[in-house]
Amino acid sequence: MRESIKNPPKVTTRNKNHNLYNSQTDTRVYALGGLGEVGKNMYCIEHDDEIIVIDVGILFPEESLLGVDYVIPDFSYLIKNQHKIKAVVITHGHEDHIGGIPFFIQSVKAKEIYAPRFACALITKKLEERRLTKNVKLIEINGESRITTKHFNIGFFNTIHSIPDSLGVLINTPNGRIVETGDFKFDLTPIGKNSDYQKMAYIGQIGVTLLLSDSTNSEVSGFSISEKKVAQSLLEQMRKTPGRLIVSTFASNVLRLGQILEAAVTCGRKVAVFGRSMENVVEIAKRLKVINIPESSFIGPNEINTLPAHRVCIVCTGSQGEPLAALSRIANGTHRFIKIIPGDTVIFSSNPIPGNGTSVNAVVNQLTRVGANVVVNSPLTSLHTTGHASQEEQKLMLQLIKPKYFMPMHGEYKMQKRHMLTAIETGIPAENCFICANGDPIILRNGECFKSNERIQTDDIYVDGNDISGLSTSVIKDRQILADNGLVAVIVTIDSRYNKILCLPSIVSRGFVFIKESQTLLKEAEKIVYDALKEKMQQKTTFGELKNCIRAALEPYLYQKTNRNPIVIPVILNQKEAMAQIIAKTKAKKITK
Repeated sequence: MRESIKNPPKVTTRNKNHNLYNSQTDTRVYALGGLGEVGKNMYCIEHDDEIIVIDVGILFPEESLLGVDYVIPDFSYLIKNQHKIKAVVITHGHEDHIGGIPFFIQSVKAKEIYAPRFACALITKKLEERRLTKNVKLIEINGESRITTKHFNIGFFNTIHSIPDSLGVLINTPNGRIVETGDFKFDLTPIGKNSDYQKMAYIGQIGVTLLLSDSTNSEVSGFSISEKKVAQSLLEQMRKTPGRLIVSTFASNVLRLGQILEAAVTCGRKVAVFGRSMENVVEIAKRLKVINIPESSFIGPNEINTLPAHRVCIVCTGSQGEPLAALSRIANGTHRFIKIIPGDTVIFSSNPIPGNGTSVNAVVNQLTRVGANVVVNSPLTSLHTTGHASQEEQKLMLQLIKPKYFMPMHGEYKMQKRHMLTAIETGIPAENCFICANGDPIILRNGECFKSNERIQTDDIYVDGNDISGLSTSVIKDRQILADNGLVAVIVTIDSRYNKILCLPSIVSRGFVFIKESQTLLKEAEKIVYDALKEKMQQKTTFGELKNCIRAALEPYLYQKTNRNPIVIPVILNQKEAMAQIIAKTKAKKITK
């Protein structure tokens, strides 16, 4: 990181070709995910024949994306240029930064992934589950690590986040220095490693061309509260709770999990952990000594009811009201091992993510209804703090790094906009700030930055199960239509030898209308299809044309009668003798050829 960068004389005039990207001499920075959204983080730095990839995350789908498990970045550009990829660097182990790795390495040949210790353990677990450990080499890094390629010299600095071993990245390029902060906050009384203030300040002193910085909490004023204050609040709450205690938080908030478990042990409680993701994280955290409580303090599901209520602490997933998470099943009485006992105390050590408020309230109401005392985070309880920098912390990062140009990342557009205004307040000229969307490149040339007129292909790829090919938007559209309007299947029996319909079509409906009450509608629909096909089959036709004829006749009629557009699926059954004749003709043609 001490290497100096030679800056040729500044370009003072701009001709009409100035914004054109020179692939041999310019350095290009772009995102395939993470801009205009919170999640799916993936940032790339490219120079000549080398590409550095920072993070490969996922985005959890909205309710409107029916049946979709994950949204991942579009790897198309990297697949075409995979020979250029020299390093994949991970800043920390959260799903929105590492969740896309199994899909990525099945599509792109990346030899090595560099990740900090805790992220390495989480990635290894993912790869083992999918039997992909042989596809890529994992290399552990820390704040002192260096990665050197032909064009890039990469260094790291420690940051604070809600997961251990979080790193910021410094990339020395032939055209200037780039800093990517990763997810960060500043905590003056941290739990675990402190931020590397000295290194950040030194980086700022030697000069940074472009800063990419986390924008998630850019609309939150002031400083966020310290994790140590949350630890004290949790300990106080446990001490004054007389009965059984159930605590729910994010499985990914490893440092918070450690605080909860330590507070439970201090208060003489045994701990039971529920939720697959939380069990995995606790197992890894124990192995890496991030969580240091004796094994004897953990109990299994069958031991919960053998101990007095004041000796039990249950830690579980479900703080966001997820229907299948442990806490939701406990609230609904469907959990295999845990039933709410009047007098139980449930603590939410989290805030609802925007959009999850209704789900969380439903769980809180249900828990209260069955007799639990529910405690949620508030300014009075201080049971949660964010892992992302608020405005004053973002200003501190800007003042330490002192960038010449600034690009807010990791956030929705309104967050990026607010972060840009914060940067302008700290003295960065407005014309040196870039709000970009995924696929918009920033060009570095001789220590200067500008937006390119080109665009890199980047779309959301919808993953259903483990299928890395992704679902097309037409599939999502069909699912939405099925959810809103239902399905109508039209079964037609014909004899293709004589172009003849053998009987009236049969119509079957699912999710469209109640069949018993709509017999007249369906009979009329059958007659309309029959008449349309009869007319069509007076001339030579094909199976495809018959299907289109059915749709063209039926869809307008159904909409006219019901104001709904169900998916119409034509099924054409050809008489057995006719099918045998078609097959015989096809075989004869093949033999002739």
